[in-house]
Amino acid sequence: MGGNQTWITQVTLLGFQVDPALEGFLCGLFSVFYTFTLLGNGIILGIICLDPRLHTPMYFFLSHLAVLDMSYASNNVPKMLANLVNQRRTISFVPCLMQTFLYLAFAATECLILVAMSYDRYVAICHPLHYAVIMSWRVCTILAAASWMFSSLLSLVHLVLILRLPFCGPHEVNHFFCEILSVLKLACADTRLNQLCIFAACVFILVGPLCWVLVSYTRILLAILRIQSGEGRRKAFSTCSSHLCVVGLFFGSAIVMYMAPQSRHPEEQQKILSLFYSLFNPMLNPLIYSLRNAEVKGALRRVLRKERLI
Repeated sequence: MGGNQTWITQVTLLGFQVDPALEGFLCGLFSVFYTFTLLGNGIILGIICLDPRLHTPMYFFLSHLAVLDMSYASNNVPKMLANLVNQRRTISFVPCLMQTFLYLAFAATECLILVAMSYDRYVAICHPLHYAVIMSWRVCTILAAASWMFSSLLSLVHLVLILRLPFCGPHEVNHFFCEILSVLKLACADTRLNQLCIFAACVFILVGPLCWVLVSYTRILLAILRIQSGEGRRKAFSTCSSHLCVVGLFFGSAIVMYMAPQSRHPEEQQKILSLFYSLFNPMLNPLIYSLRNAEVKGALRRVLRKERLI
């Protein structure tokens, strides 16, 4: 780390190292997935805004989830698609760090929003008489704003810890975007503090919320089993199963990516895991909520009927 150190101004994203013919196929496939992600989440967001019956706390948080999924995918996927059709796969180092910051902020915010959604379902099913008081619009707004603000501050901490490191090469990131673990490999200094902070953040953002969600849904399940009405029991199961699917997909892939021993997951497998929760999960979320949720399907039919009348 002497006077011969060279500071990098741009890096090369190696992406998926496959045959050129396969790159074209992947670009087309991922473009379709990305389009469905934007379209599906956009439709969910539009339905929630247009239908007054969906102006409830649960759909308030679902609208934030739709915005997060579109932002999350848009942060990573467009550059990946451009690299699949372009031989020059470089990115300036400052935009690379910005991509890392936004990726961490959106991911952490989604974790906390999912926790808020589980708390909303817990109150709605286990304390229905006090639901309107506990989940007031003031409380919902505070929960959503706190999720965004805390996640941004946490991501800023990681960014500051990255900026304190000297980066002198190699100039290649073996990933399709500037994922934080891949970026740290460019540093020519000890990154143990960064690794420790990442692990601590995973415990706080992933393991802690997941335990809260599991405890909440255990109590929800017990409450559902005590419901006498068959229709009420089906409605509760339908709503909660949709949320559990989303929670399982997101938390499961993230924990495997960041908390499992790295030696068990080669870099190409890590790229697939990252692709899963960067593209596949945001694309599947609207399908899960629309196919499993009668209220969303009903709202979509009402919106379509209004359009036909116009």
